Amino acid sequence: MTQDEVETAAQGGGARWRIAMLVVMGLLGAAVLIALIVTLGHANRQRDRALELQAHSYDVMILARTLSGTIARSEASLGRYVISGDKQLGQLYFDEWLLAGTQIDRLDQITNDNPEQQPRVDRLRAAYDARGRELSLTALNTRYGKNGQALARYYQGRKAPTLIEINTTLDTLIARERALLDDRTAAALGSVERSSWVAGVLAIFGVLIVLGAILLGWFTIRAVGERATALADAELERERADELTTAVAAATAELRVQEAKLRQIQKMEAVGQLTGGIAHDFNNMLAVVLGGLELARRNLASDPASVRRHIDSATEGANRAAALTRRLLAFSREDSLKAETIDAAALVSGMSDLLDRTLGDAITVIVRDDAAGGCVRADRVQLENAVLNLAVNARDAMNGRGTLTVATGTTTLAAEQVGRCAAGDYVTIIVGDDGCGMAPDVAERVFEPFFTTKEVGKGTGLGLSQIFALVQQLHGEVGIVSAPGKGTTVTLYLPRAAELAAMPLPTVPIAMVEPSAAPTMPETLQILVVEDDPRVLAATTGALEEIGHHPIACDDPLAAPALLAANPGIGLIISDVLMPRQTGPEMIAALSPLYPHVAVLFVTGFAGEVNVAQFGGHEVLRKPFTLNGLERAVMTAMATERRETNHPIAAE
Repeated sequence: MTQDEVETAAQGGGARWRIAMLVVMGLLGAAVLIALIVTLGHANRQRDRALELQAHSYDVMILARTLSGTIARSEASLGRYVISGDKQLGQLYFDEWLLAGTQIDRLDQITNDNPEQQPRVDRLRAAYDARGRELSLTALNTRYGKNGQALARYYQGRKAPTLIEINTTLDTLIARERALLDDRTAAALGSVERSSWVAGVLAIFGVLIVLGAILLGWFTIRAVGERATALADAELERERADELTTAVAAATAELRVQEAKLRQIQKMEAVGQLTGGIAHDFNNMLAVVLGGLELARRNLASDPASVRRHIDSATEGANRAAALTRRLLAFSREDSLKAETIDAAALVSGMSDLLDRTLGDAITVIVRDDAAGGCVRADRVQLENAVLNLAVNARDAMNGRGTLTVATGTTTLAAEQVGRCAAGDYVTIIVGDDGCGMAPDVAERVFEPFFTTKEVGKGTGLGLSQIFALVQQLHGEVGIVSAPGKGTTVTLYLPRAAELAAMPLPTVPIAMVEPSAAPTMPETLQILVVEDDPRVLAATTGALEEIGHHPIACDDPLAAPALLAANPGIGLIISDVLMPRQTGPEMIAALSPLYPHVAVLFVTGFAGEVNVAQFGGHEVLRKPFTLNGLERAVMTAMATERRETNHPIAAE
């Protein structure tokens, strides 16, 4: 064989080797590409499966949380239905409960692939059915007007084993799905990591499979991005589930701490608060009656005109006592209430004395009428109760001392200008105070049932919610304006009715009397009489003149120092105890260092929380009293002053 043939043979062998290498490299490249494709396909399938399983677990958890929220809303609606008797709330409870049943059916469907969860779903369905039977009894009692029995069943049901079983089963089901979600997420991450390792090994085979390496890298980057997105979505869903859990827990806790009071019980509590003030009113009315009769008896022969005047005064006091008695009986009655046409201004004016005695002398009540005879169609007792309730709340906001304004007026509103009211003419009843006021977030919740800003034991949280329910029944609206430190103004917007001639309530005269034996006539004295009520002041000065003294009238305790300075001959101060701007003991405590020689006599029919010892040892004359009792008290006060030149002065 020649050299050329050898070289040709060698070149042919090299070509064949190169071809073989190319073939081998091509096959190897094809194998690598196939392996890469298979690996990436498997990774994609694993990832899709993991995402599908994750989404399935989220569906189960979200549906379970939604079911818990639906049950909580249904029971909350039932609670409000039991309290208010509103049939729309009852329908809302029924609809929410049926929705919870459909959600259980859906939960049963989506957990069919997990035999471990099926027994829990079965227990949940059984607890739901049992709980539904319990709640249906409560709703049935409310529907037939057995609110007391329904309310007892409702609060007893808050600790029922069925409710505990529902909550426990839901928590267990969610916890198991969360654990399963963690396992599936870990498996998906492991699969992606293994696929990435195989792709990296295949990438080292070089330039021939660069495209495959690029594609593998692109798939890997996309897989990592999708995994990050999936993890972010999972975290977001987990946060939403936690927020829902927190909201459900807060709603459940609020329902557990709510108190329930029936309307009649609260009305009788209000009557209990009025007891002291009513006793004071009746003592003053009896004082006018007895004092007028006694003065008439004394002047029977000498001054017939004075006799008639005193008898008229006694008759007026008796009539006012009868009117107040009728109002109290109407306020505390338990029979069914009926709507009537009411002159708003006359109603508020007729309540002025009741408000004075309820709120106490430290509250100045201003009544203003801008309604021009505007009438509303309502139940008188309910409307009076609403105004009284607003006034008591205002007193508490002012800590028992301040100015309360009750005004009536008229206005024309456009549709939904205030709340959801219809367009038309309205009569307004405005109750405003100069108390502490409320922050906006508190003012938004004042009409919610059981919400109260008072400390535990001082309020049920039902008063304002009942007012809101009353106004809604009358197709009206309630407006509230309040700011911290600037007081609160509540306005009731009531549809205006056809006007009716109002029957104004008589005014209450106030005076004082106490029976006693007739003593020896004391020496003639110059006496300062301090009393804020003009009728009582007139009756007392008239009685002192009758027994031979020279009284000096003072209708404001803050004006007493000036009168004492202008009349140095004053030897005795007769003072009422409870007065708006300053109490009697407070006034005497301030005057004692300046006028230690002046004797003191306190006159009271009701001293509230004042302790007898706080009068500082001064003589106290209780209402009602007679002229003889007054003479005797004056003599005793003067004798005490002469015996004790350095006596203590008490302040209320």
